[in-house]
Amino acid sequence: MLADAARARASAAVLHWHWARFADLGVDNLYDALALRCRVFILEQGPYLDPDGVDRQAWHLLGRAAGGDLQAYLRVVDPGVKYAEPSIGRVITAASSRGQGQGRQLMVEGLARCASAWPGRAVRISAQAHLQAFYASLGFRAVGPAYLEDDIPHVEMIRSAP
Repeated sequence: MLADAARARASAAVLHWHWARFADLGVDNLYDALALRCRVFILEQGPYLDPDGVDRQAWHLLGRAAGGDLQAYLRVVDPGVKYAEPSIGRVITAASSRGQGQGRQLMVEGLARCASAWPGRAVRISAQAHLQAFYASLGFRAVGPAYLEDDIPHVEMIRSAP
């Protein structure tokens, strides 16, 4: 019985990844991405303006469960838009799928896109301060003091080029 439950959790944790530029997302993917971003960034974390004008200059990664539900999302912003380097942001997993390793899978996919699109470039992020150890485990290091962004402590981090 316990082995069956573990297999079911492992199966549920497998996501199907889809990359698209903003113009190629389509209305259904765009709707799902914005709905998930609103649930996490606005309802869970407090009000702020999520559509920030950067989405149009980014790759978008959607991670869907086998049933099609969007469980994970991030965007990779082109170099020169937010930072000189490419940057990863809006990193989220649905509340129902947290603790299953999907955030790490999501970031690995995002870093692979950066390496493919901009080989030899460092990657910069604005990380929520409480996730600094998670991002450090992926090779990021803090490059400045903590600061408030949308009333949440953040720290700028960079991952050197591989």
